[in-house]
Amino acid sequence: MTVKGQILKSASLIAFFTAISRICGYLRDQRITLLLGTSPAADAFILAFRIPNLIRRMTGGGALSASFIPVFTGYLREKPRREALGLAQRMFWDIGVVMAVVATLGCIFSRQVVYVFTLFGGGSTQWDLAVFLNRIIFPCVFFIGLSALLMAALNSFGVFGLPAATSIFFNLVVIAFSFGVIGRPILRWMPANFRNPAAALAVGVLIGTAIQVVMQIPALARRGMRFAPAVSWSDPGVRKVGRLLGPAFFGMGVYQINFFVDTIFATSSRMPAGSITSLYVADRVMELVLGSYAIAMSTALLPMMSHQAAAGKINEMKRTFGFSLRIVSFITIPAAVGLILLRRPIVQVLFQHGQFVAESTSLTAHALLFYSLGLPAYAAIKLITPMYYSTHDTVTPARVGLYALGMNVVLNAAFLFFLFRYLSNGTPALASSLTAYFNFILLFVIFRKRYGELGATQIAMSLGKMVACAAAMAAVCFAALHYSSFDAGHDLLAQAGMLAAMIAVSVAAYFALAWVLRCEELPEFLLLLRRAEPAVVAPEAIEP
Repeated sequence: MTVKGQILKSASLIAFFTAISRICGYLRDQRITLLLGTSPAADAFILAFRIPNLIRRMTGGGALSASFIPVFTGYLREKPRREALGLAQRMFWDIGVVMAVVATLGCIFSRQVVYVFTLFGGGSTQWDLAVFLNRIIFPCVFFIGLSALLMAALNSFGVFGLPAATSIFFNLVVIAFSFGVIGRPILRWMPANFRNPAAALAVGVLIGTAIQVVMQIPALARRGMRFAPAVSWSDPGVRKVGRLLGPAFFGMGVYQINFFVDTIFATSSRMPAGSITSLYVADRVMELVLGSYAIAMSTALLPMMSHQAAAGKINEMKRTFGFSLRIVSFITIPAAVGLILLRRPIVQVLFQHGQFVAESTSLTAHALLFYSLGLPAYAAIKLITPMYYSTHDTVTPARVGLYALGMNVVLNAAFLFFLFRYLSNGTPALASSLTAYFNFILLFVIFRKRYGELGATQIAMSLGKMVACAAAMAAVCFAALHYSSFDAGHDLLAQAGMLAAMIAVSVAAYFALAWVLRCEELPEFLLLLRRAEPAVVAPEAIEP
């Protein structure tokens, strides 16, 4: 099978399970917003959930994979299989010990951890509730680390479906705990002043994360990995992964760190109540696209690029990147336009229920506007960083991420104090979007300077066609929104139908013009929509 074929098959499989996971994640978030709205209690829960979730996204979302997969694939290629599996076994226990210590410290110093996230005084956040919920949720970092390691090992063997599916069960567990049949018995064991739905949801987060680990162990056991205790800090492979992990943790998670910065600025007393929750919900809506395609593609790319780099096929690796960037941009550019124009109907249909009222919708839609502006850049970053990691370079993305972080802080502060009147709770979102473009451009320029042309001309020509198609789509979308009378007192079912029709008409216009302009990404994208079998790495790539 060709490189393109393997990537598309792997990415389509990951996208399939990720799409289901995002739907379940939406149902989970809908339950949360229905129960808590954008109240101070909701901000307390989101704050507590965000802290370990930052670690989840930085490890499971890339840092451990970025540092472990290149080393592990090298072992699979150059050493006996048992040595490679021994490395995975030692890493499993080493990560477990480190994460157990982190989890314990996070619980002990829960108040201090929460304060770090609320440097501006917390606004209307319920401090004591946030500290209490953080103590319940924070132990999940132990399972997050183990799950990320297992996922990276399975991806190295060409197994993508099972790791991608674990998040589905995480979301289902949290949803189950949001209902009284499970939540009420739990609340009886809570202190009286903390007996609210947020506490039951916190317990669901912890149990759901543990299930993600349990699901992946049998798959690796069938491939020969043993799980007997084997802690080793001096093993050469472990030390090599450790040297890569520190910079990768920062570089791959710069988007999450920037969201952490956004959360801090959202706690400013100048921000309206519910700003933390509005940013969280807006980010979740955007990730319906980002997670389904960009993350799926980047997950499939890292093992493939690592094998190409190990074989010295740098030019082939660069072509793989260009192909992936064009495919993902073909999706994210029109998606960004659609989210900008239909932001209010989307938030209203998806979340305006229970305690999530019209004011909550307005607040969230405003944040979504500015996050959507950066969607293509967020996706592009997830595709270019695997090129660095496949060459065992985790320092450069970390250094660039540090520059981007500084820029985000400066922009957040400037927007908060000088443009808050115009941007309101959208200030953190706009700062992050601008930072994302800066981050990607700098990474692109540095890699091109080191390794030569990256096909920028072909990429630019393709992007030009995509922008033209997206502009036509925007005109159709705007007209559909104008003549639909969406807010004219229709019930939820009617609004959902109108929203689906507007999206369908807009997407049809985009694809139609793409066909007229003969965008080569159109047939390649359609391959992503086919039902795919798990991609298998060629035997010669993994056998000694």
